[in-house]
Amino acid sequence: MKPIFRKSLVAAATAMLFAAPFSANATNGYFGHGYGTANKGLAGGGVALPQDAMIAATNPAGMVFVGDRIDAGAALFSPSDRSYEAGSSVTGVPDGAFCGNACPFTIGGAGGNQSITSSNDFFLIPSFGYNKMLDADSSIGVSVYGNGGMNTLYKGGQAQHNNGLGTAVTTPGTFGAGSAGIDLVQLFLTTTYSRKINSKASWGASLILAGQRFRAKGLGTFAGFSSDPSKLSSNKHDYSYGVGGKFGVMGEVTPGVTLAASYQTKISMGEFDDYAGLFAEKGDFDIPPTATVGVAWETAPNSVLTFDVQYIWYGDIAAISNPVQGLFTCQPGPTGGTGSTCLGGSNGAGFGWEDMTIFKVGYQWQSSPEWTWRVGYSYGEQPIPSDQTMFNILAPATVESAITFGFTKKMSPTNDLSLAVMYAPNTDVTGANPFDPTQQIKIEMEQYEVEASWSWKF
Repeated sequence: MKPIFRKSLVAAATAMLFAAPFSANATNGYFGHGYGTANKGLAGGGVALPQDAMIAATNPAGMVFVGDRIDAGAALFSPSDRSYEAGSSVTGVPDGAFCGNACPFTIGGAGGNQSITSSNDFFLIPSFGYNKMLDADSSIGVSVYGNGGMNTLYKGGQAQHNNGLGTAVTTPGTFGAGSAGIDLVQLFLTTTYSRKINSKASWGASLILAGQRFRAKGLGTFAGFSSDPSKLSSNKHDYSYGVGGKFGVMGEVTPGVTLAASYQTKISMGEFDDYAGLFAEKGDFDIPPTATVGVAWETAPNSVLTFDVQYIWYGDIAAISNPVQGLFTCQPGPTGGTGSTCLGGSNGAGFGWEDMTIFKVGYQWQSSPEWTWRVGYSYGEQPIPSDQTMFNILAPATVESAITFGFTKKMSPTNDLSLAVMYAPNTDVTGANPFDPTQQIKIEMEQYEVEASWSWKF
C-alpha cells in the first residue's frame, strides 16, 4: 500500500472516531441537505457536478473527475427552536386509547397547556474525503460523512397517564417520566471505485460501512405497552453497524449538459439491543434506500445551473414508518405489552414517517480564477403526518426548505478554502394527540449551518 493512501485511510478512520460524539445534521428527515462544502452551497445539488472528494456521498461516478485530492471540513450546525406546544385538553372526555375513560394520555397534565423548547442547540460535524487516481481513467477514494437525529432534550413539564392500575396520575416530564429526548447519529465510511466510460462519462460504486449510535430517555410511562420494558428508555448509548452500497453514473448528453443518477441500497443494520423494547422488530433500525437524478447545465463558460431530485424511502423502515396508533391494538400489562404492534414488536408502533421527495436547484458562478460563488434552494415536504405529532416531539423533523450560499477561494495552485451557509426556515406541524383527541400538539424547528473546508490537490 502506498504511504499516502495508508495515511489517508488512517485519517479517515480518525475522522470517523472523532465524529462519533457529535450529532449530525438533519434537514431532509434525518438526512443532511448535502455532503461536502461545494455540494452544500448548491443546496445539496450537484449529482452531475463533481467538485471534490465528498462527491462519493452523492454520486460515486464523479470521483474519477476530481483528481488526486484531500478535502477536510467541519460544520457548526444549529437545529434552533425545536419545540412543541401542547394545547388545552377537555378533561373527562372518553378516549380509551390507554386505559379506558379514566386516563387519556395528556401532555401537560390534566387540562393540558404546555410548551417546551429543546436544549442542545449547537453541534460540530467533521467530514473527510480522499481520492487517488489509479490511472487516467480510474480512481479509488475514501469519504467519511454523517446523518443524524435531532438530539432533542426536553426538560421540565408534566403529563397525565395511566399508573398501570387504570388510574390517571400526573408526573414530571414531557411524557411523565422525567426529561425526555433522543440522540441518533449515523456515520458512513465509504470506499469508492470510479471509472471513465469516455472523456465525458463515468460510472462508480461505493462500499459503505455504516455505524449508528442511539439513546432515548423519558419514555418510561410507555412500559406497559412495550414488549421489553427494560429495553425501552433511559439506557446507555447503544451502537449498531451495517454494510451497504452506492452506485452512480453520469455523462454529457449534449455539449454543456450532463445527466447523472445514483442509488444507495437499504443498509441492514444490527439491532439496538438496549432499545429492543422501543423500536419495531426488536430494536431494528435500518437505513433507508435513496435515489437521486440530476442535471448540470453550463449556461456560460463560467457558470453552471444544477437541478436534482432525491427520493428517500423512509416507508421501508418499520421503526420509522409504522404509526404510533399501533399501540391501540397492543394489549398492555403491568410487566409489558403483548401483541405485534407493541413497542419493539414485529410490527411495532413507530414515528409514522412517510417517504420524501426533495427538489434542489443551484447556481454556480466563477467570477475570477480565484473566486467561485454558489447559491441554492431545496424543498421537500416534511415526512410527519399531522396525526403523528405526539411521538414526533422526540424527532421534530419538520423543516421543508433550505436556502444556501457558498464560495471557494483558491489560495494557491494546490489549495482551496470553501465555505457554505444554510438556513432552513421554521416549519411546524399541528395535529391531535391520538391518545387525547381534544388536545392539539404543534411541533416545529428551524436550522442554521456554517461549514468550512480545506482542499489539498497533489
